[in-house]
Amino acid sequence: MPLAHESGTSVRGRAQIGHAGHARLRTALYLATLTAARFNPVIRAQYERLRAAGKPPKVARCAAARKLLHLAFAVVTKKRAFDPAYRTADRCGVEQAA
Repeated sequence: MPLAHESGTSVRGRAQIGHAGHARLRTALYLATLTAARFNPVIRAQYERLRAAGKPPKVARCAAARKLLHLAFAVVTKKRAFDPAYRTADRCGVEQAA
């Protein structure tokens, strides 16, 4: 998640990714998102939607990384294979297979 330097009405510099959490996990997730934004239809749809809304590339990637983390957590906890058509298709604009 980008972290801005703000104090009241002043904003100093550009926002950057926060340094909370495990650094290696955060890096691995960010790098996985670079590939997922190209090949995973759910992540790609969210990334393109945010870019079309005018968000900077890094902000869109961080949001996609969070979504990828939620998807991975759901796959592990529910013990099911990933299904890109499951529930997110109507919200992300992904075409469902007929």
